[in-house]
Amino acid sequence: MTHLLKHRLGRLGLFAVGLPAVLVLVHPTPGQVPVKLPEIAALEQKNYTEKIPDSDVSFEMIAIPGGIFMMGSPAGEKGRAGDEGPQHPVKLRPFWMGKTEVTWDEYDRYWRTNVAKKAEPKTAQDKAADAVTRPTPPYADETFGHGREGNPVLCITQHAAMEYCRWLSAKTGKDYRLPTEAEWEWACRAGTTTAYSFGDDLEKLPEYAWYDKNSDEVAHKVGQKKPNPWGLLDMYGNVAEWCIDHYKADYYKGFPLDKVSLAPVLLPDEKRYSYVARGGSWIDPPAMCRSAARRGSNKDWLKRDPQQPQSIWWMTDADYVGFRVVRPVEEQDNLKGLKSKVTRESPDN
Repeated sequence: MTHLLKHRLGRLGLFAVGLPAVLVLVHPTPGQVPVKLPEIAALEQKNYTEKIPDSDVSFEMIAIPGGIFMMGSPAGEKGRAGDEGPQHPVKLRPFWMGKTEVTWDEYDRYWRTNVAKKAEPKTAQDKAADAVTRPTPPYADETFGHGREGNPVLCITQHAAMEYCRWLSAKTGKDYRLPTEAEWEWACRAGTTTAYSFGDDLEKLPEYAWYDKNSDEVAHKVGQKKPNPWGLLDMYGNVAEWCIDHYKADYYKGFPLDKVSLAPVLLPDEKRYSYVARGGSWIDPPAMCRSAARRGSNKDWLKRDPQQPQSIWWMTDADYVGFRVVRPVEEQDNLKGLKSKVTRESPDN
């Protein structure tokens, strides 16, 4: 990569919705990117611990550098699915990501306190947090027997995860949200190009993940496995993790292969389905736990909910899906102020 191109990439601030804006690389060859990827920028920020106000609950945020990488999996990767390609170069700005998946300890501060009355006067942040909609009572035990303290939140919808992020942002005064699908894969890969951040050797997967072969058919407390090279835990297995993006099986086919796509995201709308979940879970085989593996939500994740309309908060048949949060160093324009548009009247597709 030339010095001039590095300079331009470092200063670039363009972002896109769906099919992205692009930066033409020097002397591009169709179907190829004439630079070695990934390109990892110098880290601009530091890790920190966030304490949720009015509680003794805290969580760690890991600093993730910006850079450019090849998103998706190569054609020859074992276990590859058709929705993972073609690989295409993507550029992202730096951000922070939760060291682990969000736990019930954190989420309970959000949904279980909606009826609590605080003494006046409240701070502006308290008032903003109280204005965020909370979930209705769940139809069944929301943990589905997987454990609570120290365990990852599961069985919640993408809408519920987005509303939690909105509440957390109001409560802390910082901008938290779900990761875009591109941010999630970049953070998961952590500068690697193999099927997993530890390489291609499946014998090592039990050291990093709870999945179908070692989970005993339950989710586990977060943070018990090895971290990836950037310090993130449970990126593989345990619970799959919601992203902001709508899921579209052929989405990658719309990206150029010889140009860098800038912070792509397929923005959510009022539809309930389908949204992206990444990382695989306690119920999944190794192939679903790869860095590039994708899945999309569907109505089967809620089929045992007898309510009409069915809940927009809780998922009776998705006890393998949770989420983690990110915080951008500088938010991209099309995600500023983003909130879920899903309501009880939202269509299924």
